[in-house]
This record gives sequence, C-alpha cells and structure tokens, in this order.
Amino acid sequence: MGVVIGIAAGFYLAALLALFIFQRSLLYVPNTAAPSLAEAGLDGATESVQIKTTDGLQLLAWHRAPSSNPGLMLVYFHGNAGHIGHRGDRVRPYLDAGYGVLLVEYRGFGGNPGQPTESGLYADAQAAVDFLGQRGIAPSRMIFYGESLGTGVAVEMATTRGCAALVLEAPYTSVGAVAQGRYWMFPVRQLVLDKFDSLSKIGRLRCPLFLMHGEEDGVIPIRYGRELFAAAPEPKEAKWFAGGSHVNFDELGGPAAVMDFLRRHNAAP
Repeated sequence: MGVVIGIAAGFYLAALLALFIFQRSLLYVPNTAAPSLAEAGLDGATESVQIKTTDGLQLLAWHRAPSSNPGLMLVYFHGNAGHIGHRGDRVRPYLDAGYGVLLVEYRGFGGNPGQPTESGLYADAQAAVDFLGQRGIAPSRMIFYGESLGTGVAVEMATTRGCAALVLEAPYTSVGAVAQGRYWMFPVRQLVLDKFDSLSKIGRLRCPLFLMHGEEDGVIPIRYGRELFAAAPEPKEAKWFAGGSHVNFDELGGPAAVMDFLRRHNAAP
C-alpha cells in the first residue's frame, strides 16, 4: 500500500510541477503572425501605428481618431488568444458610431516582440494610454474595453489612470481564482505568477462600469463576473445574457447594450 501511495504522490507532484512550469503557456495562447487590416475588414477604417513601451519594445496597434473633437476613444484590450486581426468585427459598431478606436496588441502577439506577462501587458497598456495622450486624448476621454483576459488589463488602467467608462466582457475576479476552480485538486492559487487580481482593485474604480457575462460561459463561469460586479462601486450596470457563452456577445446585442450605457453616462460621441 505504501508503494502505491508513493507512486500516486509522485504523479501528483509531477502534475503540479508541470502546471507551474507551463502555466504561461496555458494562460497566453498568442497568434504570432502579423495581422492584416484587409482581412480584418478594417482597411481604410483604421491605420497601423507603432507604440513604444518604457522597456523599449515597438508594438503594432490599430488606430483611428474620434470623428469629433475632443471625442471619445475606445481602447480595446483583447483576450488571451489570437491577435487584433480577429477583433475587426468586434470594434466595427463603435467605429460606425463615431468613436475613436485603439486596438491594443500585446507583446508576443500579432508579430510583436517580447513575451507576455502580467507586468508586460500592463506596460503595453500604459504605453497605449501615453500614445493617445500625445495625440490630445486624456484618460478622461478614454473608454477602456476589456475582453476576457483583457478585463484584467482594463481594470488596471481604469483604476490607475482613470477613464470615461469601463466595459468588461466575461471578466474574472483573478486568474488565481479561475485556475483554482479549474484545477481544484491542486493548490494552484498560491502558485500563479500572473495574478490579474481585479477583485482587489475594482473598489478603487471612479468611472461608470458596464459588465456583461454569459450565463452559459464555460471558460470563465458567470459566478466570477457576479462577484466582481458586486464589489464594484456605483455607478454600475450589468447584463447577464441568457444562453450567452464566452464569445457570442455580438450575436446577442452586446454592442447595442454597451453603447446605450455609454450614451446614458455621457460617454457617447
């Protein structure tokens, strides 16, 4: 019996070690190819720009200025997979409505140099905010839009730099909480390197919040969105989509709900 227990313990420790070593490969799933404006349906609607980070990286992003002056800028932080080329349809409603848009691409994604980490993604987002500041757009005119993993980046920017509004799509409380729920048999919460702990930050939010989550989300279960929303200060609104998964918000009227919220909170073009 002792031998069996020893073998089982060995397998357990080996699996735990593998999770720790490869955790960033599980968290970040970038498409490293350079995205195409034409393939994304944004050729002529946005332009490619270069954003320089404080640690010396030159990052691709896609940008269009607001249609009015001073105007409002939607700063889009995408999820953990793919690249900005897969988000053309996601931002088209906001472009059509007259918002400026900055599709932020992270280090290690979309042909950009570097490797993604929590601190790295925050540095990329800060560089994007500074890029817009150099073009006359203050954070008070920025709407931070976070998708999935990107909600953690959006919360960080909203609570440290301020904003006109914060939009969170399928958010989580922290990466550690989601990881613990998925790998319940291991003490992974204590071993997570990139925590993206939005729950500890959301109480410092000082701009309107709109949060949406699908009730059938199998990637980030809705309980995390509900917990984060409960911890956020007013003004805030949430839309819980019946039948919503992790990725089908556009089909269920997500953009219309977002823009209605922004209009009612004086964050519309």
